Amino acid sequence: MINLTILGCHSATPRVNAFPTSQYLEINNHHFLIDCGEGTQRQMRKYKVGFSKINHIFISHLHGDHFYGLVGLLSTYGILSREKEMHIFGPKGIKAATLQMLKISESHAKFDMIFHELSSKESVLIYEDDKVCVHTIPLTHRVYTNGYLFTEKEKPRKLNMLNISGYPEIDKANYLNIKAGRNVELASGEIILNSELTEMPSKALSFAFCSDTSYKPDIVPIIKNVDLLYHEATFLADRQDLAKKTKHSTSLEAAQIAKDANVGQLVIGHYSGRYPDTSLFQKEAETVFKNVALAKPGAIFTIN
Repeated sequence: MINLTILGCHSATPRVNAFPTSQYLEINNHHFLIDCGEGTQRQMRKYKVGFSKINHIFISHLHGDHFYGLVGLLSTYGILSREKEMHIFGPKGIKAATLQMLKISESHAKFDMIFHELSSKESVLIYEDDKVCVHTIPLTHRVYTNGYLFTEKEKPRKLNMLNISGYPEIDKANYLNIKAGRNVELASGEIILNSELTEMPSKALSFAFCSDTSYKPDIVPIIKNVDLLYHEATFLADRQDLAKKTKHSTSLEAAQIAKDANVGQLVIGHYSGRYPDTSLFQKEAETVFKNVALAKPGAIFTIN
């Protein structure tokens, strides 16, 4: 299951009720923080995000509305006497910028911070364990920027306990091999096919986070068929000129990416403050792609 909590989803400067980009992702029992604009830890407390659950932070780029909250968050972890290491993924330069601020402020953060600095302009695997893998999504912005693709690993087959109970000879010690797809040979020499003893596993789910970027159709193969896509939509189509100049996307362009990639659901955000009515973004995007939702602070998107 995927749970995505929007902590902040507006562009540029924080406002009374508008917070810069930050998201909390729960995927296959993993807990990831994506981007960390100002006010992120305040939003984490407001929406009851467990600080101690997060061991990996992914920063898309080094513009303030995406990472100025990082030093404050790490400092708070120090005050909370965190001991477990923290892995931080982001563009080259993030380590020096972060550690210098912590040093100058004489932060209490004594836990190990492991920085994974990124510079590749190709999609690369940056994290993997037995349950989840994360690839970069190269984007085009005014500074070096990546999105991130989070994908569940293929799950083992499910045991069909009703059918297994029909073979008393099959012991619990065989279950792992059966879940791995192996057939079972009985003492009589009879082969019981795995398809009789198991059921198809639940679908492996995926989430793609596309931060600030110009319209970039060459990311479509990377995010093809993802279940949930967050794609920035800073402007409506009426300011296509400004989107091109600042290397951002319009709601129509985000929707076109979603349509071409055949995604399950599109969430748009990073709205420019020039638009008081964000519902216009959804209405415009839905002229191209139907399953569109607006990012809002506190909104949770769940994919089963």
